[in-house]
Amino acid sequence: MELSLEKLTELGLDKSAASDLLPRLNQCLKSLPADRAWQRISRQLLRPDHPFQLHRFLFGKVFADWDRQQGPAPAWIPTQEQIQHSNIARLMRSLQINSYRELHAWSARHRAAFWERMIQDLGICFRREYSAVVDLTAGIASPRWLVGAEFNIVESCFRAPAEATAVVFQAEDGPLSRWTYKALQQLTNRVAHGLVHAGFRPGDAIAIDLPMTVESVAIYLGIVATGCTAVSIADSFAPHEIETRLRLADAKAVFTQDYILRGGKRLPLYDKVVAARAPRAIVLAATATPALALRQGDLEWEDFLGPAADFTAVPRRPDDHLNILFSSGTTGEPKAIPWAQTTPLKCAVDGYLHHDIQAGEVVAWPTNLGWMMGPWLIFASLVNRATIALYYGMPTGGDFGRFVQDAQVNMLGVVPSLVRAWKDSGCMQGLDWSALKAFSSTGECSEPDDMLYLMALAGYRPVVEYCGGTEIGGGYISGTLVQPAAPATFSTPALGMDFAILDEAGSTATSGEVFLQPPSIGLSTELLNRDHHEVYFAGAPAADGDPLRRHGDQIEDLGGGYFRAHGRIDDTMNLSGIKVSSAEIEQVLNGVEGVRETAAIAVSPPAGGLSRLVIYAVLAPGLEMRELQGVLQEAIRQQLNPLFKIHQVVAVDQLPRTASNKILRRLLRDRHQGEES
Repeated sequence: MELSLEKLTELGLDKSAASDLLPRLNQCLKSLPADRAWQRISRQLLRPDHPFQLHRFLFGKVFADWDRQQGPAPAWIPTQEQIQHSNIARLMRSLQINSYRELHAWSARHRAAFWERMIQDLGICFRREYSAVVDLTAGIASPRWLVGAEFNIVESCFRAPAEATAVVFQAEDGPLSRWTYKALQQLTNRVAHGLVHAGFRPGDAIAIDLPMTVESVAIYLGIVATGCTAVSIADSFAPHEIETRLRLADAKAVFTQDYILRGGKRLPLYDKVVAARAPRAIVLAATATPALALRQGDLEWEDFLGPAADFTAVPRRPDDHLNILFSSGTTGEPKAIPWAQTTPLKCAVDGYLHHDIQAGEVVAWPTNLGWMMGPWLIFASLVNRATIALYYGMPTGGDFGRFVQDAQVNMLGVVPSLVRAWKDSGCMQGLDWSALKAFSSTGECSEPDDMLYLMALAGYRPVVEYCGGTEIGGGYISGTLVQPAAPATFSTPALGMDFAILDEAGSTATSGEVFLQPPSIGLSTELLNRDHHEVYFAGAPAADGDPLRRHGDQIEDLGGGYFRAHGRIDDTMNLSGIKVSSAEIEQVLNGVEGVRETAAIAVSPPAGGLSRLVIYAVLAPGLEMRELQGVLQEAIRQQLNPLFKIHQVVAVDQLPRTASNKILRRLLRDRHQGEES
């Protein structure tokens, strides 16, 4: 059935534009198969400034009769030129491998050969070479990588030409600024000299509670260069959460800032660090206004920095700690996860292969060093000789979009809730994002309509869905730039890895819990405050006699090599791209006066998309429901994280429990979703 002029105007086009577009659209629909018709329509006929309802309608119409057995409908299909220019294609040519599926099978079957090849291709610097890529004497759950090697990954972060741009950045209402690799290395060296002069030694834990700025990148690299261990703390955390992380890591010092300037407001940061009873602090100033009065022993940034001189990075063993990050389990206290010296290799390789980051390209990902994507961004960019793009303001408005435009960003990372905010406000319309080569999305389950909108903003570029975790150092499932991209779907296990999808009986299923097949560089082998084997391996099934590693995500195999994520199996949830356990939220809310106990669950909307936080609460007699949601929200803001927003509070007489008195959150989740559908 042909399109009509009336339909196009109904979808938001003016009559003149609709008259011009109509015959060309009908010609494509009549003469070309669906995939080729969409390639022509999306690349030659549709524009980013066309109404999104037109994009959505045409995508649905083109693929109305698409055979779903071959996978979901692709919104982007790479050209042969795009494929041949990719890092994956270069690797395939060198290995004389003819298809991507064959490449993944080789990388999963020959793990040691894969990682050795990537170490060579990325040019990783060693002080002492390894005698073996991996030693599995203790079993695949406890591998030893790069046996006998000594190196410091910071040396591999500065192999780009000295005058190449390392960081492009912009403060709110400020000019676009650039730092060369030489300038970034000089500040990194000054941080390292300052740490040595202050008496810190290799292995000491040094915390960072800062926004993501060019200085915080240099601080992070300076800590690693000295052989100390960076401790990641998000700048949005309340004092209690900061204190917990400082204690778990046994931090000896913390880098922080007087205020965060965001949205025209000055948000105190140093005061929160002091309230957290932090150890010695090195304090940056966000503005030129008079500095805060510091505690005795704390240092201002300029007084701390060492001389602008060379610094020889301290070599470390592969399993020495490089970074301590935190990820929620199913108990109240977060898991303290050490990254080893080898973990940045996983970040860099995922960036090189799955995100196709190439030398000189510009990579932006609104994030923070408190979350794994902060360190990931540093290593995935700098080891690959690319440029980090940092915007100091909120990424929710058009100012961030103009930064992406002006910085000529080539790869833009997002969380789905951010895309939803752009879509709802329309703030990214009218921008030129033609420099973009790809997007990537992580942190939450994506919704297809949102990801189609994101693709359309840049004249159709692929979205690399990317899912993994802090304890992986990157992704276990992803997309590529050599395969078609269907909105909100994954197209491959990560190269060098594989996984199994099992149902509750432990049998292979098309939808169920995902279990990783170790080993891989990046996979954690220890936790500071948990039994690692108990968390990831105890009670998990095996495959061909080898143990599988528990991860906790629910994945659906859509057929045709495509997958879709459906959130967490356990009581950990992703809210605003941040992992948090039900127990952490309940611990805060159960302390609110008049609240006897609570159960926190994350539910997906009936149409799919971002998780919503729902609280089931047992209340003391006489407590009014009115105002309760605001009181609970304020408790979360003050004691946990202001980014966690309560969608609904449900009052109940009692919570369902098991015979052993554990709360049946899954029953509440199923019941709630049944009521909404």
